[in-house]
Amino acid sequence: MIDPQTPAEGALHGLRVVEAGLLVQGPQAAATLSDWGAEVVKVELPGFGDQSRWLLLAPDDPRSAYFIACNRGKRSVTIDLRNSSGREVFLRLVETADVVITNFKPGTMEAWGLGYEEVAARNPRVVYAAGSTFGEIGPDAQREGADLSGQAAGGLISTTGMDGGDPTPIGVTIADHIASQNLVGGILAALVARARTGTGQRVATSLLAGQIWAQASEYTAYLLSDRVAGRANRGHPLIAGLYGIFGTMDGWIAIVGVVGRARAIFYETIGAPDLSERFPEPFYWAAQKAELFPLLDAIFATRTTEEWCKILSAAGLRHAPVRDHAQVAADPAVWENGYLTNVETSSGQAAVVASPVHFSHTSARVSATAPELGQHTEEVLLEIGYTWEDIGTLTAEGAI
Repeated sequence: MIDPQTPAEGALHGLRVVEAGLLVQGPQAAATLSDWGAEVVKVELPGFGDQSRWLLLAPDDPRSAYFIACNRGKRSVTIDLRNSSGREVFLRLVETADVVITNFKPGTMEAWGLGYEEVAARNPRVVYAAGSTFGEIGPDAQREGADLSGQAAGGLISTTGMDGGDPTPIGVTIADHIASQNLVGGILAALVARARTGTGQRVATSLLAGQIWAQASEYTAYLLSDRVAGRANRGHPLIAGLYGIFGTMDGWIAIVGVVGRARAIFYETIGAPDLSERFPEPFYWAAQKAELFPLLDAIFATRTTEEWCKILSAAGLRHAPVRDHAQVAADPAVWENGYLTNVETSSGQAAVVASPVHFSHTSARVSATAPELGQHTEEVLLEIGYTWEDIGTLTAEGAI
């Protein structure tokens, strides 16, 4: 056992990542690698930076939750990649890197002379990870987009809501998040291959690809049957059973699958034992749900969510309260498990979202601080061999 009070080197300690990313997909992938021990140097446009810096919390609050969440613990270097001198700075920087991450529109880095071929010519061991919106091939490859593009084009939005109602986007940047984690997976696989072959490679994914992969079961159902699964209808269209959310006196509760012997226990527990005989089918398809769920709605509406959770817990039945972010953050178990944590900063403690993966021997690290734009430019350039005179020249040329 490791003493939890003793800092441990992260699993990716010793790896350097150069991230030329923006918004969520690329930056969150780099943030994951940073949490797991890698050093991340973030490259931003001088004077403007990552676009997420401008997604403000409120008109009177200039902080950016997006930028802080996806860029904590990194060092920021400003380089104008469109500038010939800036291009050379970037290439010298990636000579020291194990991983390069970018999620500019396909062809952008190549147009600047900073695509995989140019980077690999300077560093054959580099793993070059490229994220996009719609993929790199086809008529949509050059279209710009963001999370909503992935949710819409990938089919996710079409599955939300109830039959007859309006669909709605998911209230988180889920397409970006899934794509970022796919990018992380590709990077780690390429690093394993590099350990075996000695050579890096290019890996690529997109928001669209991530949405299709995340819905692999639903797409497979369509490919097998030629039928679209349809709306969630408070549960899941492919799960034929007691699987869905029901309104309570003061909120909602999820009933997460009640099968076999648990059926009779469930109906007895909610005070409706007769439903066990009325609905004896092993599977509840759309017709059974249409008749049963309104009856359950009426029953669950008689108590609060907390009351139902206590009753169902005592009976050993699978369930979960439908919670908002404030309710989740108020759950002591969330903090005990380290999903949210407090981190010491120069101005006191700050609450942050922690890495979702726990390591027994190589602890993930969590930082609450995201860099100021260009905060580490001089520091990093000095590390890779530039002199103060060089830095002055680069500044005068507008390269940094």
